[in-house]
Amino acid sequence: MRFIDLSQPLYDGAPNCPAHPIPRSERTADHDSAGWRMEVLTLASHTGSHLDAPLHKIKGGRSISEIPLESFFGPAWIVDLRPVAPDTLIDRHHLEERLPDLRPDQIVLLCTGWGDLRERSDLWLRHSPALNPSAARWLVERGIRGVGIDHYSIGGAGDPNNSETHTVLLGSGVWVVEELRFPPEAFDLAQPVPFMALPINLRDHSGAFCRPVLMVS
Repeated sequence: MRFIDLSQPLYDGAPNCPAHPIPRSERTADHDSAGWRMEVLTLASHTGSHLDAPLHKIKGGRSISEIPLESFFGPAWIVDLRPVAPDTLIDRHHLEERLPDLRPDQIVLLCTGWGDLRERSDLWLRHSPALNPSAARWLVERGIRGVGIDHYSIGGAGDPNNSETHTVLLGSGVWVVEELRFPPEAFDLAQPVPFMALPINLRDHSGAFCRPVLMVS
């Protein structure tokens, strides 16, 4: 078994949602002074590659620790939408033509190419592509279990429908994985491909960091 890593690295000052604190990693002990090395992290739970649970948007929704781990593993379709211009809204027609064989309980991973751009710039922070509510409803109607995108917000940063897209997905029990990055080899695989993104065990949290991978035998 081989893993293809789809995660974005976390580090001091890493690009992230501008509504959240800038990630900080402070080295609080080192070998010469203490005999070991340790870092203290200060960052939002929705930073870097992470999962959104229904509680992120839905009052009373399930937290990340209430979702069975088995849910975060399954067959995934990689939807190659590249190139995607700034502020593009991905609608149901983009998905219908690329997912003719989508089945219930499968996972959809959207590649816009913006995972390669990842930087603390106005373009990346505020003008990303986004999944519009109509496309979100189309995915829900097909009974998917999860959906991912290669940016920090599946609803986009500048789109006023950001909140509605999240509500449609999370309100229907569909988890969301954000901040993916697709290496070239990901597009050479037969689809659907086994995918896994296990969250850190953060009790009663609205989301958690994860390590998303494709699994190749």
